[in-house]
Amino acid sequence: MCKCCTISYNVGMRLQQLAETLGAELRGDPAIEINGVAGIEQAAPGKLAFVANPKYAVYAKSTQASAVLVDPDFQEIAAATLRIANPYHAFARAIDLFYQPPSWEPGVHATAVIDPSARIGANAHIGAYVVISANVVIGRDAVILPHVVIYPGATIGERFFAHAHAVVREECRLGDDALLQNGAIVGCDGFGFTKSDTGKWRKIVQSGPTVIGNNVEIQANSCIDRASVGQTSIGNGVKVDNLVQVGHGSTVADDSLLCAQVGLAGSSHIGRNVILAGQVGVAGHCTLGDGVVITAQSGVHGDIPAGSVLSGSPAFDNRQWLKATAIFNKLPDLIRQFQRKPATRVP
Repeated sequence: MCKCCTISYNVGMRLQQLAETLGAELRGDPAIEINGVAGIEQAAPGKLAFVANPKYAVYAKSTQASAVLVDPDFQEIAAATLRIANPYHAFARAIDLFYQPPSWEPGVHATAVIDPSARIGANAHIGAYVVISANVVIGRDAVILPHVVIYPGATIGERFFAHAHAVVREECRLGDDALLQNGAIVGCDGFGFTKSDTGKWRKIVQSGPTVIGNNVEIQANSCIDRASVGQTSIGNGVKVDNLVQVGHGSTVADDSLLCAQVGLAGSSHIGRNVILAGQVGVAGHCTLGDGVVITAQSGVHGDIPAGSVLSGSPAFDNRQWLKATAIFNKLPDLIRQFQRKPATRVP
């Protein structure tokens, strides 16, 4: 039988200990007790807040937080400060110190259905109504929560964590430390159809698997399509936000970030350390070089050189886009000026 999960909470720590743990310079009373983290506007006494975005700097003067993570050159404020080069990253580490997620005990729930040919590593937690099909291989220390379905032939590495209703389709391969949030689907059919001579659409069988690297997180209700032939590939360290669509046969290289509602059409090729902000669309068969940044709601219709920063739809250089949008806002005034100007008569 699968045991229930347990939730534990870390107790507070003194500010001196927190500074040493994070590697930050402390300015303030080292004996202050910190018992949790909070946003700069909502923080109460006993909480640690942070300022990374300059627009929130004003709140640091009036915050009720007992301490604030800031960069080394930040102004002096009434609250104690922990000064560090990357306060946002330090705050993320601080959350780990004060919040402990549920702990899932090893075991298999009585309602889980596991094919006898499946091989599951040690210390797995398998929740209610999980279905693990034939010839599946899953590494040790997996946590598979209720209603997750693993199709035949899938191969998954160690420390797999799948939240409720995630799905891994047939023959797909996932590396170590894969994290699937609720409703994420790895290896769903790609959108492939061909039109017959009579004008009817015929489905193209999607025969190729989706292959996911190590330390990849795919968040809620995102779909990584399988390929018609070959494979769809997601590199190591890639993070995929909610409601993202990765089309069949696409590749996303290591450490790239696909934000909410990004859509990659089939055979898109995304380089390393690329950032696609919310609702970016990439047309099929386009290649984006390493380090490319595309800002929110932009549309990409061609290949993009490495290191480019683009905006707009169709997307073009971000600096030119900023100038163009500034002019666009002035167009009504410019039109009125032309309408008032008398016409020049040509002799």
